[in-house]
Amino acid sequence: MRRSFLAAAAIVMLGFGFCGSTLMNTMAKEPAQTGKAVYYTSIEISSGDSLWSVAHKYAPELGLSTQEYIKRLKQMNHLNGDTIHEGCYLTIMYGADE
Repeated sequence: MRRSFLAAAAIVMLGFGFCGSTLMNTMAKEPAQTGKAVYYTSIEISSGDSLWSVAHKYAPELGLSTQEYIKRLKQMNHLNGDTIHEGCYLTIMYGADE
């Protein structure tokens, strides 16, 4: 009885481990493979800058749409809205040849 319980528990734990690993890999969407390495840096926001203008500049380098790049910028910088302010810094990602 105890042996079968331990075997069942081990199978369940392995199943959770496999499913969790698969789910995390699926959710960790990486930028499209464009032959470029992904780097991160911080930029100072200038007058007239917006999330859209930053995304329009850097998203094509990574093969991302402007909307997807903005979504990632907001996640990386813990932004709840679309407003950024002159003089503040924003962490961005950009692509460069490998």
